[in-house]
Amino acid sequence: MSTPGRFVWYELLTSDVEAARDFYTKVVGWGLEDWEGGDSPYTMWTAGGTPMGGVMELPGEVAAQGVPPHWLGHVEVEDVDAAAARAQGLGGSIHHPPESIPTVGRFAIIADPQGAALSLFQPEGNGMPDPDRRAPGFMTWHELYTPDIDGALAFYSSLFGWQATETLDMGEMGPYRMFRHPADGNDEPMGGMFDPRQEQVPPCWGFYVVVEDLDAAVARATESGGTIIHGPMEIPGGGRIAQATDPQGGYFALFSAA
Repeated sequence: MSTPGRFVWYELLTSDVEAARDFYTKVVGWGLEDWEGGDSPYTMWTAGGTPMGGVMELPGEVAAQGVPPHWLGHVEVEDVDAAAARAQGLGGSIHHPPESIPTVGRFAIIADPQGAALSLFQPEGNGMPDPDRRAPGFMTWHELYTPDIDGALAFYSSLFGWQATETLDMGEMGPYRMFRHPADGNDEPMGGMFDPRQEQVPPCWGFYVVVEDLDAAVARATESGGTIIHGPMEIPGGGRIAQATDPQGGYFALFSAA
């Protein structure tokens, strides 16, 4: 099933793959599945037996530029080369030009005009599956930290067709703009955008993974060497979240429905 414009894969680039595998399997409960199709080892994360992301060593040339371990979201597109060119024409930049992965697809890494990076991904075959994003182990929310909400929304609307939904007033933290994918056929948002400059967070994407018991997952994270930044706390609309970093410094967030 093709899902252009949706996040379909989540990749952790880290300084210690083995430690990251151990940490996230304990904290989130992901399974591990090795993929043998590449030139270097690659481990996939699985939720309920379904691959939903992967983990790999942060490339040395990227680490040398001061880029810390981080999660990278992949958005499906129909034509990577055309999408990358369009992103550049809209004021974005290309960090990694379009490249093919045999039997998998074609990807490119871009940054939006404010500097937040993500990957464009064109899968081979019939596209990526669209899982139940409320199920444990899957990413349910996509959060953009940006100094220019209106500019970011204009960029992603032109590139992926995303549309703004409601805006929440977060007081001193400013507005929180939620967005949706029109192909979903409803007004349910897939993520939000806000300006985190008062917390000195650079432009980037953050992803929330569903867990059944937030307090238990937070306890496992701290026991395993992670750091809780915010939470646990309740959020508007229901549910609770916690934001954290793994032992290598990769930022991630947890969500539970209750």
